[in-house]
Amino acid sequence: MTVPLIVLTDLCRQFPSGDGMITVLKNVNLTIDAGEMVAIVGASGSGKSTLMNILGCLDRPSSGSYRYAGRETGALAPDELAALRREGFGFIFQRYQLMKELTAVGNVEIPAIYAGAASEHRQRRAMDLLDRLGMRDRASHRPGQLSGGQQQRVSIARALMNGGNVILADEPTGALDSRSGDEVLRILDELHAEGKTIIIVTHDMAIANRAERIIEIRDGAIVADRRTPRPAPVAAMGPGGMTAEPAARLATPWRAYVDRFNEAFLMALHAMRVHGLRTFLTMLGIIIGIASVVCVVALGTGTQKKVLENIASLGTNTLEIFPGKSLGDPRSGRVTTLVVADADELAKQPYVAAVTPTVSTSRTVRYGADEATAQVNGVGEGYFATKGLKLSQGRFFDADSRHAMALEVVIDDNTRKTFFGDGAVSPLGQVVFIGTVPCRIVGVTKAQQNGFGSSQNLSVYLPYTTVQTRFLGDRTLRSITVLVADEVSTSLAEQAATSFLTQRHGSKDFTVLNTDDIRQTITSTTQTLTLLVASIAVISLIVGGIGVMNIMLVSVSERVNEIGVRMAVGARRHDILQQFLIEAVLVCLIGGLLGVGVALGFGALFAVLDTGFTMVYSPASMVAAFLCSTLIGVVFGYLPARNASRLDPVVALARD
Repeated sequence: MTVPLIVLTDLCRQFPSGDGMITVLKNVNLTIDAGEMVAIVGASGSGKSTLMNILGCLDRPSSGSYRYAGRETGALAPDELAALRREGFGFIFQRYQLMKELTAVGNVEIPAIYAGAASEHRQRRAMDLLDRLGMRDRASHRPGQLSGGQQQRVSIARALMNGGNVILADEPTGALDSRSGDEVLRILDELHAEGKTIIIVTHDMAIANRAERIIEIRDGAIVADRRTPRPAPVAAMGPGGMTAEPAARLATPWRAYVDRFNEAFLMALHAMRVHGLRTFLTMLGIIIGIASVVCVVALGTGTQKKVLENIASLGTNTLEIFPGKSLGDPRSGRVTTLVVADADELAKQPYVAAVTPTVSTSRTVRYGADEATAQVNGVGEGYFATKGLKLSQGRFFDADSRHAMALEVVIDDNTRKTFFGDGAVSPLGQVVFIGTVPCRIVGVTKAQQNGFGSSQNLSVYLPYTTVQTRFLGDRTLRSITVLVADEVSTSLAEQAATSFLTQRHGSKDFTVLNTDDIRQTITSTTQTLTLLVASIAVISLIVGGIGVMNIMLVSVSERVNEIGVRMAVGARRHDILQQFLIEAVLVCLIGGLLGVGVALGFGALFAVLDTGFTMVYSPASMVAAFLCSTLIGVVFGYLPARNASRLDPVVALARD
């Protein structure tokens, strides 16, 4: 016994209406065999379109049963219903429902893309169908370039693309002139002759009389079901007809997924191009946010680098040992236990790379008729390397100068400018009086920008033995500078030096200043400030993400009808979700790319202005920016995309 193709049993469909429900279909019982040509007729509001939507699995009944080829459709999941629409049905809509951005052949191919057909097979199949419908020369035209009759032919070709058994035609001639309408009806007759099951919904009895069976609906109930036997029409579409050679399926699901992804990707690009200004304004929030984050990180890194360079110019990995229990100890001037012997013993310790004692005083420096007050620093020969001082002219004094208590002086750049002006006279070899002591200049240091701001004070450097004997008459030291070995932690070196000197002095009558602590404090401060400002910049990213969500929600509402058509031809929920999610991610990714470009452009402008400060860009921050923009696209684009994928096909199609 042959199983009927379509069986409806006590089928009802109700819709909410105010506080109650309105019944559109009432206890419909209907059986349609394969190969029949059926016309469903009735006045407007009789329920015939609702019945067709249920037959095509675009809508679900409120109660009752609908079995297609023996399968209960009420038990099928949304994607299973999509597969049934894709493989079992072809839809011919009154208003064609073509994608205006696609060509005729592109519209015809859509069902095969969702079905997973190989590109070469579906293209050949689409062209064959258009050829048999007299549309080959119009295959590359978009719907706006076609007449109504031509658009309906494309719609018919799309309905036949996957070789479905049932063709559902909703008022197929309603928007056509009489000549085009006759052509469409002739095509439906020929499809019927080839064995297709044709179900036409119409209010025109002249069209209904072409069917072999007429079902009349009134107020949601079937009031008549009569047969009108007539000779079967002869197929006239050429050898094989239009139903031959359905589109071939792919052997691997992966290739089918790639094709569907490509389709979604191209549609996303098209939507962005069509609404270019809106898309750019949406991107603007992402561009500003990404550019702000990258610039702030670059500024923070550049600031940190500059500060570390300045600290390096003071000498890194150093310990400064001063008399007194603290830097502000008022009794530090009376502490006389910090002596050269302490420096000599510290130099023997394994954690010490170099040691230089320092003493200081203030004296008037005279050269010719000019005089000025300068800081006189008595230091060891290793002081200059420890403090990171560089020569611009001459040399530093050496150990022989220290042992000989030589009257050799190294002056700084401020002293050079004060006494020797624009450099017409070389200071090297010149004799200056420091107090009453004549000293010969052997070197000039480069200008130094230290980490605490530049100093305009004059500084001169002599061997500490010379300062002790010629100026102070005292063997005590102002400080001892210790250069810590590279492989030793400065904090451990500080602990060891403190323990060592406490043991030598019998008490802790000195203070150790760890310059690495300063570096770490300043570094931590710049990192905190960078994080703070970057956090503020992230707010603009979040605002941009909300903008993306808002625009995607608008896009979904504008394209509800397109979503309905795609679902009608077999798109899965995943396909719709993917399409809108790709669009959101593309907006954010392109915005991220432009944001990084803006940030780099800002850095280039910063460099051109020659501010003396360099922005240091981090590849990691740029990669993070791209990842962040992608994440924003996924997070803020997901909700609109999910809403689009969960639309009811029949509701979406009703939105025109």
